[in-house]
Amino acid sequence: MNSSVLLLTNPSAGGGRAGRALPSVLAELARLGVAARSELTRDLEHACALAGKGALAGERVVCLSGDGMIGAVADVLRHAPGSVLGVLPGGRGNDFARVLGIPSDPVEACATIAAGVARPVDLGEVGGRAFVGIASVGFDSEANRIANLAPARFGNLVYLYGALRALAQWRPVEFEIELDPPSERHAFTGYTVGACNSRSYGGGMRAAPDALLDDGLLDAIVLEDVSKLRFLTRILPKVFGGRHVQEPSVKAFRVREVAISADRPLTLYADGDPIAELPASIRALPGAVKVLVPAGGDAPSPAFGRAAPTTVGGDAGMAATAAERRSR
Repeated sequence: MNSSVLLLTNPSAGGGRAGRALPSVLAELARLGVAARSELTRDLEHACALAGKGALAGERVVCLSGDGMIGAVADVLRHAPGSVLGVLPGGRGNDFARVLGIPSDPVEACATIAAGVARPVDLGEVGGRAFVGIASVGFDSEANRIANLAPARFGNLVYLYGALRALAQWRPVEFEIELDPPSERHAFTGYTVGACNSRSYGGGMRAAPDALLDDGLLDAIVLEDVSKLRFLTRILPKVFGGRHVQEPSVKAFRVREVAISADRPLTLYADGDPIAELPASIRALPGAVKVLVPAGGDAPSPAFGRAAPTTVGGDAGMAATAAERRSR
C-alpha cells in the first residue's frame, strides 16, 4: 500500500464490538506495515466529515463499523476522485464485507487493507444519498425499525427477531413501482420492494442472490401478498439461501432505476438505516467508488460480473457475468 490509512471506528457498532476490536486491529495493521491514523466517530455526520478530510489528504479511508457507516462514507468518497474505501466488519450484520469475501473477524480482515486490490463498485442512490447494499421498504421498514431498537446481545439474529416481531402486526401495502428500463409500471399488494445493489442484507439474508456489484444495475425484488403462515414457512426460511426468488409471489426485475410509491407513509431503509420517505426513486451509480477487496486468483466472483485479479468468497455457482444477466 502506497498511501497511509485513516481508520474510522464507530465504537458503538455491533453493540460495542467495533470499539473492543480497535486495539487489536491497530496492532495488526502495524504488524502488516500499514501506517494508520485512528479516529473515533460520534455519528454519521462526524464520520462523513472525517472521511472527506482524509480523502482530500490522500489517505485510504477504512471503516471499522457496520454497513450504515460504510454506506455513508462511500457516499462521501464517490465525490473524491482517486479515493479508496476499506472495510473492516464491526457491526452486527456486516453484509457488505460478507459479499466481498472479507473475513468476518476484523483482525483477519486487516490483510485486505494491507494487500487488497482496489476495485470499482456500484452504489445505489436515493434522494442524493448513496448506499452500498440494499434499499427496501414495506415490511422491511418495520423489521428494520424493530431490529435497530433490539438489545445488542441478539447479534446478527437481531434481523430475524425484527422480522418475526414485525410479522405479528403486519398489514399489506398497496405498492406502485415504475421501472426503467423497461419503462413500465406495476401495481400490486404486497410485503416489500427492494432495490438491491448487492446480494445480501439482514446479517446474511440473500434478498437478491443474482445481484452484482459491477453491472451498473439494481435488482428490484418484489414480494407480493401471501398469508402470514406462508411467509413464515415458505418465504422467510428460503431468504437465507436466496431460494425465495423461486416462489411465485416473488418477482425480480433488473433496472437502472425504480420509483416506489405506496398507499400509506413508509420509510425506506438502506444499509440498515432510514434513508428516505416514500415516494422515492432509487437509481444505480455505476463504478461510483473504489473498494479494497481480497487479492487472490482470477476466478469470477459471485459479487462481480467480470473476472479480475481478486477472489471473493461465496458460491461460485451463483456467479454470472453482467452480459449473461442482461440477456436472461
